Amino acid sequence: QVQLVESGGGLVQAGGSLRLSCAASGTIFSINDMGWYRQAPGKQRELVAHITSGGTTNYADSVKGRFTISRDNAKNTVYLQMNSLKPEDTAVYYCNAQVVQIYLVINDYWGQGTQVTVSS
Repeated sequence: QVQLVESGGGLVQAGGSLRLSCAASGTIFSINDMGWYRQAPGKQRELVAHITSGGTTNYADSVKGRFTISRDNAKNTVYLQMNSLKPEDTAVYYCNAQVVQIYLVINDYWGQGTQVTVSS
């Protein structure tokens, strides 16, 4: 079994910054893609940023130039640096990982979510 534990959420004023972390633990051979998603009240979950095992990244248009995704493969951890935060960034943020496990089976895991609230 694999657990993803997120941290770093909180309340910040518009224009401020937060850094989210998500650490994977458990039966892990390796991790392929990792990503951050968010879900605001009344809206569908959406992709925020994505990073491959090789470090290739892509971002939602709404966060390009403000957010940066990175990962530490040795620590099985993915980060999301969020700068110039806006009230519309308020949501629950979830991390996702495609984990390669025993017999090279790939399973998809989600974190429990961390609340980010940006006040105007």
